[in-house]
Amino acid sequence: MSSSTLAFSATFFSAASLFGHGGARPSSHFAAFPHLSAKFATGLARSPFWDRVSASLLPQNPRFVSKRWRSPGVAYATAATEKSIYDFTVKDIDGKDVSLSKFKGKALLIVNVASKCGLTSSNYTELSHLYEKYKSQGFEILAFPCNQFGGQEPGSNSEIKQFACTRFKAEFPIFDKVDVNGPNTAPIYQFLKSSAGGFLGDLIKWNFEKFLVDKNGKVVERYPPTTSPFQIERDIQKLLAA
Repeated sequence: MSSSTLAFSATFFSAASLFGHGGARPSSHFAAFPHLSAKFATGLARSPFWDRVSASLLPQNPRFVSKRWRSPGVAYATAATEKSIYDFTVKDIDGKDVSLSKFKGKALLIVNVASKCGLTSSNYTELSHLYEKYKSQGFEILAFPCNQFGGQEPGSNSEIKQFACTRFKAEFPIFDKVDVNGPNTAPIYQFLKSSAGGFLGDLIKWNFEKFLVDKNGKVVERYPPTTSPFQIERDIQKLLAA
């Protein structure tokens, strides 16, 4: 590796610590990012130089493409350590309060959704399939519309509901439109991100980022937008069997 590459790596890891990851393995910050679109919220574009650097630092392991590195037995919640999903109340797509404690004892997949994204059709189709397959075993999908990525969820709550339920026959719960980044981040997403920080801190990168939550209301995994729901199916099966 050239001296300029080493200098870049050292600078990058130093900067990464500013986002609350000073104690994490450097490779975890690269794990989910290389396959994300240059349009994602980080604003970082792919380049030949980036490819050379990431190739030299990433473990040659395909599992690192879709999942961030985790150390067995380590609790990943920081400020949210004493909390669980069940401590939050959110509004559903019709504006009614819903305590997430109603999902106690269930495995949850939480997704920020959008109606006009290039990932919309495949994600809604696969999410609906998984929900139909596993809902009787204690699996729930919680969908939170968000318009922060390319303005791709511009509709009203009623329009979003009609779109999801009519076009994709979505039967899983859909909630009120929320912000997932920035000063108006919904409390539930503050919790999710503090429990499982990703590349560049805890920013949600794009539509259809996913959090897997166990039967105790704790985040156990975070997946980038390019990880399809079907790629998560094995992890869902493990939680349901636990």
